[in-house]
Amino acid sequence: MAYFLSKLEVTLIDNDAAQGRGEWSLDEDFIYQSDVADRKITAPKGFQTDFASVPRLPIVFWLAGDTSTEAAVIHDWLYTSKIVPRRTADAVLREAGKVSGVPAWRRWMIWAGVRAFGAGPWNGKSWLDMRF
Repeated sequence: MAYFLSKLEVTLIDNDAAQGRGEWSLDEDFIYQSDVADRKITAPKGFQTDFASVPRLPIVFWLAGDTSTEAAVIHDWLYTSKIVPRRTADAVLREAGKVSGVPAWRRWMIWAGVRAFGAGPWNGKSWLDMRF
């Protein structure tokens, strides 16, 4: 059974109002047991995240922004560490969203977004550097 093994504890380190998102640092290791990845995943203390990188488009952000914080941290760590393939990292995002109580329709929307637009960030490109 998938579950979080620790509580998410973060500190705001950069509030970038111009981009509409902040940057956060983990105060402690954040640990998740994943059935999909068949492993324990630890985002380490000090790891920096912006939580979910949802575009600040009115309807999109209203539907999917700031809704999967815990899952987004684990997903950001998987995209940074690449300890699993991208497809698995995206599946873990969906799984962890379920564990943290995100409704199925919203989990699907977030998962579809990272499957469609996550290749750039997976390859080390910022969302801000992406050309659509």
